[in-house]
Amino acid sequence: MKTSRVSFAAALAAGSVLLLSGTAFAHVSVQPVGEAAKGGYATLNFKVPNERDGASTTQLEVNFPVDQPLSSVMPQDIPGWTVNVEKTKLDKPLTVHGKQINEAVTKVTWSGGKIEPGKFQQFPVSVGKLPENAEQMVFKAIQTYDNGEVVRWIEEPKEGAAEPQTPAPVLKLTAAGADHHDAAKKPADEAKNSDAHKDGHDTAAAKSGSDTTARALGVAGIVIGLGGVAFGIASRRRTS
Repeated sequence: MKTSRVSFAAALAAGSVLLLSGTAFAHVSVQPVGEAAKGGYATLNFKVPNERDGASTTQLEVNFPVDQPLSSVMPQDIPGWTVNVEKTKLDKPLTVHGKQINEAVTKVTWSGGKIEPGKFQQFPVSVGKLPENAEQMVFKAIQTYDNGEVVRWIEEPKEGAAEPQTPAPVLKLTAAGADHHDAAKKPADEAKNSDAHKDGHDTAAAKSGSDTTARALGVAGIVIGLGGVAFGIASRRRTS
């Protein structure tokens, strides 16, 4: 009897750990396609798993950080879902590619579709320009189920602290890509390639000239040789 109770308690504890782990990890998240480099553009996927066995997710609301405004936010069409983009006027306009941007997207909402139990859906968005002086961006999300339940994924994770119960999606930004360095290197590389091409051309020209001279000398030698043979034959005939 005692052994049975211990076994039951161990099984119950293990089940609780698995249940809590599943709840902690199955939350709305944001993942870049490739890298999300500072100052660049990226495609982000907001991944939404359905956590309920008896209800389906029917709406996702993603709030963009107002203190890190993005000049461009373009959601990708998803069959069965309707997307609504909300913009807010900026207190301080942005200048992008020489143009002044006076408003930025602050919220994107997808609705009308359905994420059934045991499934997930990705919501792609093209964004830019990403902040140049930040390490991450936090997007607060709200998930709504068809039974009326609303889950607010809005708690910002703190470094060194345990993960919140309902963490907000966090996008980690990487260092600026090599594009800027490549752009700076391009003229030098082109000049280097041009010099190499020129040197190769000069070398080829010199080699061609040498080959032409050698061929001319060879032909001259053959002509002289033939002339000598002819002169010898003529001399023998006169002697005879």
